[in-house]
Amino acid sequence: MWITFVDKGSGRMNIQLLVVGKCKEKYLLAGIEEYEKRLKKDVKFSMTEVADERAPERFSEKEAQQVMKKEGERLWQHVKPQSYVIALDRKGKMFSSEEMASHIDQLALHGRSHLTFIIGGSLGLSDDVLQQADLRWSFSTLTFPHQLMRLMVVEQIYRALQIQKGTPYHK
Repeated sequence: MWITFVDKGSGRMNIQLLVVGKCKEKYLLAGIEEYEKRLKKDVKFSMTEVADERAPERFSEKEAQQVMKKEGERLWQHVKPQSYVIALDRKGKMFSSEEMASHIDQLALHGRSHLTFIIGGSLGLSDDVLQQADLRWSFSTLTFPHQLMRLMVVEQIYRALQIQKGTPYHK
């Protein structure tokens, strides 16, 4: 089966990754850059970082909600109106790599050629962002560092492309 991650109008699918904060870990940056380079051969890929909100070392639940709300507002400013939004959420739906590849392929077949993946900051995503998202995607019930999730998401997007193309990468 050949990949259908193309939009008949523009010719290529747009995939946007929105994240909170700067990634400073060189080993993660190297991995992310490698997958970005690979992705850009098949899709229009971009990653946008928004500033993380300063929070006291110890904070109440209300303060945590305020931090997530402000970060969510910053993230949502970059979501294009036509975009299908996939928010990373520990309580979201789990997919196998093949299922996610099929889901993305079905979106493209139905004209959803702009996908936005959103990764929150260290506290996660606000309820507002989660409620506005078209899909909540969970990698696991485990907690992962949000910086590491960037690498994991770009790798899974790349894997989805490779599954659709039928390359041996997924084996």
